[in-house]
Amino acid sequence: MDSSIAGPVKELPVGLDEATEEEYASQSKLLKEFTSISSIDKAWTFKSESGLVSQAMFSISQPNLLANKKRSFMLSTSISKESNNNVNFQWAPFPVEMAGVSIIVPSPSGSKLLVIRNPENESPSRFEIWSSSQLEKEFQIPQSVHGSVYADGWFEGISWNSDESLIAYVAEEPSPSKPSFDHQGYIKGATKDKECSSWKGQGDWEEEWGECYAGKRQPAVFVINLNSGKVHAVKGITKSLSVGQVVWAPPVEGTDKYLVFVGWSAEPRKLGIKYCYNRPCALYAVKVPPYKSEDVGSDPKSMEEPTLVNLTQSISSAYFPRFSPDGKFLVFQSAKASVDSWVHSATNSLHRIDWPTDCKPCSPTKVIDVIPIVNCAEDGHFPGLYCFGILSKPWLSDGCTMILSSYWHSCQVILSVNVLSGEVFRISPADSDISWIVLTLDGDNVIAVCSSPIDVPQIKYGCFDKEIKNTVWNWLNVSSPIFRCSEKVTSLLSSHQFSIMQIPVKDVSDCLTKGAAKPFEAIFVSSKKNDAPDPLIVILHGGPHAVSLSSFSKSLAFLSSIGYSLLIVNYRGSLGFGEEALQSLPGKIGSQDVNDVLTAIDHVIEKGLANPSKITVLGGSHGGFLTTHLIGQAPDKFVAAAARNPVCNISSMVGITDIPDWCYKETYGSNGKSIFTEAPTAEHLTHFYNKSPISHISKVKAPTLLLLGAHDLRVPVSNGLQYAHALKERGVETKVIVFPNDIHGIERPQSDFESFLNIGVWFKKYCK
Repeated sequence: MDSSIAGPVKELPVGLDEATEEEYASQSKLLKEFTSISSIDKAWTFKSESGLVSQAMFSISQPNLLANKKRSFMLSTSISKESNNNVNFQWAPFPVEMAGVSIIVPSPSGSKLLVIRNPENESPSRFEIWSSSQLEKEFQIPQSVHGSVYADGWFEGISWNSDESLIAYVAEEPSPSKPSFDHQGYIKGATKDKECSSWKGQGDWEEEWGECYAGKRQPAVFVINLNSGKVHAVKGITKSLSVGQVVWAPPVEGTDKYLVFVGWSAEPRKLGIKYCYNRPCALYAVKVPPYKSEDVGSDPKSMEEPTLVNLTQSISSAYFPRFSPDGKFLVFQSAKASVDSWVHSATNSLHRIDWPTDCKPCSPTKVIDVIPIVNCAEDGHFPGLYCFGILSKPWLSDGCTMILSSYWHSCQVILSVNVLSGEVFRISPADSDISWIVLTLDGDNVIAVCSSPIDVPQIKYGCFDKEIKNTVWNWLNVSSPIFRCSEKVTSLLSSHQFSIMQIPVKDVSDCLTKGAAKPFEAIFVSSKKNDAPDPLIVILHGGPHAVSLSSFSKSLAFLSSIGYSLLIVNYRGSLGFGEEALQSLPGKIGSQDVNDVLTAIDHVIEKGLANPSKITVLGGSHGGFLTTHLIGQAPDKFVAAAARNPVCNISSMVGITDIPDWCYKETYGSNGKSIFTEAPTAEHLTHFYNKSPISHISKVKAPTLLLLGAHDLRVPVSNGLQYAHALKERGVETKVIVFPNDIHGIERPQSDFESFLNIGVWFKKYCK
């Protein structure tokens, strides 16, 4: 054999050399270990017949990288509280995978379980009713009745009635009729059915609610009768309303039945609604027929014109409706600070409506404030309500105390709120910087999860002595198999520490309000070793009105574990610090937020916690806006950068984004609302350009990685590509990865994995 004949040449993936490939292999193994850690999505508790032991179900998820989907499963446990200092969870030996399940909702009594399976094509939706031992009923609801049931956490709403015979829910309206054509042309009176000898036209374009809702039809309310299996569209709701979060009003024998829901108007047009709480909405009540007979149309009551009542005309935003256990009042949250000011997210408020004793709602209704908007709290005091989800059953046994999760500066905490007196207490430990979130209630006890940037989540069981007013809650440890991770991950996490830093504002004289002059915060994660500081990654959240919490993040824990300190900056404008600090940013993006980040970096350098020659920066969305601004405004500060779907050029974004109002509000501040137009003037476009990172492109030096979702409707992919082309034109080392099926969040399991793997490898290449 001729030894000179060469073997097959090893072909490296595009963009990799041999050294980079080794780094890829090494980092991907570690990232896989972090990625495999499970998360708890929801939990429910059920009282046993004896009342001494509770049963609980935990809905858990884990990325399935090979299938590029989230794998969901259920794990059950029995709970026995042996004393105020001891609780015992007996876990089932194995979880059960919930393949194809979209939504799970237990009945009020806990004796039945609704399981909904949405189709992935034009198949029917499946409703299953389970008892403790078997499948009792199954209904298949065709697309001609309605499309998929909403399971998005926003429009989503599913409510059993009190006798568990009816379920109200939100689903997509059926597809509208579209013109049909065959070889002779248009077909008059064609059906919706597909025929091989004809084809369907497009018909009129229908507006959607932007990012995450592409291809989703209008949400509408339906009721299914579990005895007959019949599904009825609820009548009397204005066509221009998109509806969600439906609940049954408390029943009173012999009176009309009502459904309460949230309605968002489509007028003047639909703008992006995901993460945008500045969309006006109201609570409505609609009278509904009994839905008892086989044919509702034959019931005289069903022939009456339905009555639609706006319950919250006096306030610009109302959502998360929750009736008190006795049915005497209705509590809801409001984002009126967002709606009225036009920022996409702001400080929330909580309100109450006294429900009429005859259960016949009317308008106008008196709205009572429970938690008002907090503008600027004194140090150590409640900073305001920042709650983005309320349990379906949030009540303690007194019937007037709700348990909520809320942001408190850079932490998430658990609050008890008395909705009659307005008293608010922080019931999760106040002497800790870790974050807490409530999962469910077990009677008057709380099942929660706590975590930190260096601690994987842990289940906690909270209890208190009801005889002692304002007593401190006792939080018991719960042994759980859910968050188990490898010894390597445990060892790496234990070698790190974190703290929440107070960063003084650099130039207080520029602050127009007391809240804007208060220090902002940064979470600092570092190795416990005492020698030279590790290279630093500056982490910047999006929004800008969002917040980075002191909770566990698998992707950030991975980055800290490959040898980096993290500086996670909550610049002024972040949630959790009061309304004055938040409202100080609009009109000053690209300057105030940039300066806050630079101030935070200087703070850790001055303390000897960071090497000024080894600093990188990472952000997504508005965090990407800041990332690309920083490498242009402070070009010698950063040795590398990575940005996920960054806002790079607002002047080109404004005409194609699903939130053009954001462009006006954040660049013009308080004047943005009054000058907003769908046809920006040349002056507007110039202003947008000057506020954008691309205006500093000529100064950029740092090698830059751009990670873009091809289906992003919020910051369309063209924005990042233009910036990348401009960098390459100027000789800046640039790498671009476009994920062809991802939207703004880049959250599909494979995309998220590849995204953070490339970030880790990119930073290692330029910042060792």
